[in-house]
Amino acid sequence: MVMIMVNIADAKAKLSEYLEAVAEGETVVICRHNRPVAELRAIEAQRTQPRDLSPLFPGETFMTDAFFEPMSPAELQEWEGGELFPARVAEKTTPYGTPSRARAKRKRGK
Repeated sequence: MVMIMVNIADAKAKLSEYLEAVAEGETVVICRHNRPVAELRAIEAQRTQPRDLSPLFPGETFMTDAFFEPMSPAELQEWEGGELFPARVAEKTTPYGTPSRARAKRKRGK
């Protein structure tokens, strides 16, 4: 295996050339001030099967089709641990930070 050592400026300028060399089996070591900091090499194998997401439960399916179905209101309530539809109180807002009429009256003492 051939190893090529290049500084960052050379790697930036000739990246496509170094990628071709890597595809042919060479390894490119990228250096900063002549000290190795990274290695550019070919990927060993492409994944043909999806990754197993259930390593803790061998032989069991991690996600079923029900995982992709919407939750019922009762399930949402249990998940969020609160009321199903909590009461909301909205304060009167005014644009651009101007005081509301009630606040202006309080300031004037009326």
